[in-house]
Amino acid sequence: MSADLVHVDTWLFDLDNTLYPAESGFMGQIETRMTEFVVKVTGLPTDEAYALQKRYLVEHGLTLRGMMEHHGVEPAEFNALFHDLSLEALAHDAELLAALDRLPGRRLIFTNADAFHAERVLTHLGLHHLFEDVFHIDSFGFRPKPDPAAFQAMLDAHGLEPAATAFFEDSERNLAPAAALGMTTVLVGAHAGASTAPFVQHRTEKLAPFLATARLRETR
Repeated sequence: MSADLVHVDTWLFDLDNTLYPAESGFMGQIETRMTEFVVKVTGLPTDEAYALQKRYLVEHGLTLRGMMEHHGVEPAEFNALFHDLSLEALAHDAELLAALDRLPGRRLIFTNADAFHAERVLTHLGLHHLFEDVFHIDSFGFRPKPDPAAFQAMLDAHGLEPAATAFFEDSERNLAPAAALGMTTVLVGAHAGASTAPFVQHRTEKLAPFLATARLRETR
C-alpha cells in the first residue's frame, strides 16, 4: 500500500545508511577508522576502544561529541579521518535518483557528518544536484541528532514547517524528536520492519520503491 504524503512539501533526508544501503559496508570503513582513532587518543586496546566509541555514540548521539567533551579532540581532526575513504562500495542507484526527482517541493540533507563528507558522498552517488542544501554537524554547533537543539536549528535555518516535512532516517531514535515537532517520520533499512516505536509513522526496507509509489501533492 502506497504511503499518503500529499501533505508534504519538504523532504528531509539523513545521509549515511539512508541514501545508500547499510549493506554496502561503507559505514564499516568509517567505524574502523573511528576505532583506530580512539585507540590512538586513549591508548586503550582495540576492543575497549570500540566499546568506548559505542558508549559515546549512545550517550552523546555521536562519537565525536564524546571525544570532544572527554578527550579535547578537535572536530576538524576527527572528521578528516573519513575524507579519503574509498567510495567504491557506493553504487549509483538510478531508481532512487528518479524517485527523488519526482518529489515536489524542497529536498534537504540533515546529517551528523561534516560538509566535506556529505558533499563527497552525494556527488559520488550522483544525487548532489537534487538537494537544495546540506545541514551538517558544523551547522548545528556539533550537537548531533537526536538532540532537539539540532532539529530546532535546522528548522530555524531553513524556515521549515514541521507539519509539511517528512524526515527519512535509518536510526530509529533520531526520528523521535522529529515526530515530537510534528514531522512525518520514515524509518529506512532492513531493520525498519521490526520497529514498534510509536513515533515511527512509516517503515521501509528500501527507500526508492517507497518514494516511487508514495502519493504526492499535485504540482500542476
